[in-house]
Amino acid sequence: MSIAIESVTPHTPAARAGIRAGDRLLSINGSVIRDVLDYRFYMIDTRLSVEVLRGEETLRFSIRKPEYDELGLEFEDYLMDRQHCCANKCVFCFVDQLPKGMRETLYFKDDDSRMSFLFGSYVTLTNMTDEDIARIIKMHISPINISVHATDPELRVRMMKNPRSGEVLRYLPQLAAHHIRINAQIVICPGLNDGEQLRRSLWDLGQYAPELQSIALVPVGLTGHREGLYSLRMMIPAEAADCIRIADEFGAEMLRRHGSRIAFCADELYLIAGLPLPDYDYYEDFDQLGNGVGTTALLRQEFAAALAEEDGDAEASRFSLATGEAAAPLLRELLETAREKFPHRRLTVYGIPNRTFGGGVNVTGLVCGRDIIEHLKDQPLDDTLILPEIMLRDEKDRFLDDTTPQEVSAALNVPVAVVGMSGAELLDALLGRF
Repeated sequence: MSIAIESVTPHTPAARAGIRAGDRLLSINGSVIRDVLDYRFYMIDTRLSVEVLRGEETLRFSIRKPEYDELGLEFEDYLMDRQHCCANKCVFCFVDQLPKGMRETLYFKDDDSRMSFLFGSYVTLTNMTDEDIARIIKMHISPINISVHATDPELRVRMMKNPRSGEVLRYLPQLAAHHIRINAQIVICPGLNDGEQLRRSLWDLGQYAPELQSIALVPVGLTGHREGLYSLRMMIPAEAADCIRIADEFGAEMLRRHGSRIAFCADELYLIAGLPLPDYDYYEDFDQLGNGVGTTALLRQEFAAALAEEDGDAEASRFSLATGEAAAPLLRELLETAREKFPHRRLTVYGIPNRTFGGGVNVTGLVCGRDIIEHLKDQPLDDTLILPEIMLRDEKDRFLDDTTPQEVSAALNVPVAVVGMSGAELLDALLGRF
């Protein structure tokens, strides 16, 4: 096996040793390099024997470098291997619910442990082997983020439509025994893995603490595109309140035993239940922000801290902000608290209905450009329309429907600014600092 080297960064150890673009990487210190995890693990040493294939000739280079410094090799694909596709057919899979005409890459179902380590994505373990687990343990790849959903093996098979999904639960105690930290998530589907099944899942996972770092409880997300899919429904307030109660009971005992609640409910569960959200201190290290756990408390804390640093002014400005319907009330609430210091500053918040996805989708990160245009075409947008960067891909150039910020600007005849949405950045948006 060999991996093509696309380029060699100038003035790096690899360049000084004489490795060239077009060479094919075979091994480092005798270990075969299969992908990015092998490469990054074996390149950290100070003395390296790097074996490459140049044409038909095998060459070996002895390299010395500071520990952890980059070797300097670049590859066509970051993973240096094909991305691992999900082998499940989960009854709640969001990809299966996507409308047509979205960005092509959105239809790829990722389930790659390397992406979990490198970028924080979640894996189900079902396409992993004993060899994969051994490699994680050997390299101490930690933390690993795991979509658990249920610890009852039969229920997990029913929910994930993969006969291996119950069997691979045996990897959890192996990982914990070798001190691999675990962040887990449970997507709660009413009538399937809530109630007593949720209680069982929490307590089954709890035995792996303290290596079990956190569990996020997230209500199932349903779009308006579920034709032919498993019959699911949105959670009702009483069910959401029951999930919160189960999590709180478990969390209180974990706090007593381990000094951490471990289980945290997504903000959306509190909104569905009609219950007040916990304050900032409740969320400890905010390990599950990507699952919408504690985002409200963090934003409130950040905005209040940023506002306390400002002296206020009497200047006037007017801007508009597009956001998801779920976030709009909170943003308006926070901006109102700035009125005393900035009486003449206005940031009008528009909650954009998600017609593209439909169903119960109302989060900011899934708002599409075409929906912004449709909803705001007859609205007063003042001097600038502000768009949260979470609506766009990493390059900040396209929405999920491939619409660009420039197209939104042209359609609405207003300048557009793309900004972050931390508490400090929200205040900056109000004050025109973008």
